[in-house]
Amino acid sequence: MHGARIFSPNETIVTIDHPNVGYVLERKVFDLRLAELASNAGAEVMVKARVTNVTFSDDGTVNGVVFRHSGREYTCKTKVVIAADGVESQVGRWAGIDTTHQLRDTGVCVQYLISNIDIVPEYYDFYFGSEVAPLGYIWVFPKGNDLANVGVGIRGNISGKGGKLAIDYLNEFVKRKFPEGKILGLVGGAVPVGYGLPRIIADGIMLIGDAAHHSDPTSGGGIANAMYSGKFAAEAAAEGIRIGDVSEKVLNAYPKRWGSEIGKHFGHICRIRDGIFKFANDEMLDNYAEVLSKVPSNQMTLLKILQTILTQQPRLLLELRHLILAGWV
Repeated sequence: MHGARIFSPNETIVTIDHPNVGYVLERKVFDLRLAELASNAGAEVMVKARVTNVTFSDDGTVNGVVFRHSGREYTCKTKVVIAADGVESQVGRWAGIDTTHQLRDTGVCVQYLISNIDIVPEYYDFYFGSEVAPLGYIWVFPKGNDLANVGVGIRGNISGKGGKLAIDYLNEFVKRKFPEGKILGLVGGAVPVGYGLPRIIADGIMLIGDAAHHSDPTSGGGIANAMYSGKFAAEAAAEGIRIGDVSEKVLNAYPKRWGSEIGKHFGHICRIRDGIFKFANDEMLDNYAEVLSKVPSNQMTLLKILQTILTQQPRLLLELRHLILAGWV
């Protein structure tokens, strides 16, 4: 991908040119490739195996999982359990970790795969506004010249208000923008978009990715952060196994590293995001877009966007300062 287009409520377009900014992944292929790499490295992959509980040693350390496979129940003893089972992790809950997430910090998302649509295949498109996606946004991520993932994410505390669910907002958008489109697939679910869980480890167990609420608080994107948290957790697990101690004290190297390298910025990001949502109504977003649309697309940066917002909401400057000092902006 080579850039993004941001559409304000009245569909004023702000274009950001950024050659080779990223990729749109085919998740089924990507996930299968990760499984293949893990298998080649020595992992045993068990498909259609559903974990139903965890087991404990006499001292309360998690030391295995119970799972169902091919109609039978099995117990697998482990040195460390790493739970990657998504938002409000059941595995973590069975181990005694509170994985509850507030609705206001949860994104309710649904996405279609649509063909036969008119798109710009090199750009991500984002649509904002209270009518299209209150407290969220609609995305169009191209997967070809006339094929794209088209989805919506709204806050959990908005979902259902006025009788409208996330899929209702998506259907209205698709009907208006892509009336000739052909829906080929549908996925949906919840995404954590908050501060991260305060506790993500216990004796013998660690939570990673969405299970640890490590998704990006602004976009809800989870792949990159999940890979970081998986790497940090794996290294902590390896060290614990090496020294023969997988207690919470030893495994704490994982959340400590996560917090120092990535998680410490979540609070500032959340407060900037919530400040923008609180003060920036549709009219203000249109005004921002009108100003930014006059900036050459190859000169558009995140800092330029935030500077424009700060002219209207200077109180957000304190939070922005923390991110600038940290090198995030």
